Amino acid sequence: MNTFIYLNNAFVPAAQAALQVSDLALQRGYGIFDFFKTLEGRPLFLDEHLDRFFRSAAQMRLPLQKSREELKTVITELLQHNDLPASGIRLTLTGGYSPDGYSITEPNLVITQQPLQLPARDAFEKGLRLLSYPHRRQLPEVKSLDYLMAIWLQPHIRENQADDVLYHQHGLVTECPRANFFIVTEDDTVLTPARDTLKGIIRSKVLHIARERYKTVEGDVTLEAAQAAREAFITSTTRHILPVLALDGRPVGNGKPGPVTTALSEALNALVAAHR
Repeated sequence: MNTFIYLNNAFVPAAQAALQVSDLALQRGYGIFDFFKTLEGRPLFLDEHLDRFFRSAAQMRLPLQKSREELKTVITELLQHNDLPASGIRLTLTGGYSPDGYSITEPNLVITQQPLQLPARDAFEKGLRLLSYPHRRQLPEVKSLDYLMAIWLQPHIRENQADDVLYHQHGLVTECPRANFFIVTEDDTVLTPARDTLKGIIRSKVLHIARERYKTVEGDVTLEAAQAAREAFITSTTRHILPVLALDGRPVGNGKPGPVTTALSEALNALVAAHR
């Protein structure tokens, strides 16, 4: 498929887009991104994603030359160029062309669009098998380009017949590489880690929904509590809510999607449908 991307004030065919090798994203892996999806040609939760994009840019000391409204205009024009009603849009801001391979310069802004890859129809029932691993991302509240550990661990994940890893540090779980993590305790309390995590957009929506129905807490979650949870699930932009049915080779709860996870998933799907 021939799609257009936006690169530094111009729309260009994706196959012709290029950055110089001196960019800090290539030299040092320095940069940020955000990712959201469109449904029926409309961006989902765009303002929340732009909020996080601007926060990440500020925390990484990357001067963003465009305003929120200018970015919205660019995104609208990109949607018109590509005509992909269901898609994923990624905004990337790099460290720029560095004269010494170490100094931040004027960032390069790249916005790409691709067809949306949705989970399989049976993904919810199949759930996920997670494998805990001791790690803390650098600047965890920044959506940076750094996925070194997550990619390096892929053979380890496959060898242990898992689907993804769950990071933990000093006995406290934090997040999955591309998703937030929740547990449900015996008394139906919904609990999610508060520290050293990237605050996901779907995470915030689920917290709002959960607070209307259950006792809901943002706080410390121990690895022991996660392993003993009655239910567990992850949240992300592409997968919404998926149950975690096994952790470290042992079933979570009864090894099936639980009632709280199911109810929250149905409520979230209704919220997403209402924003189309």
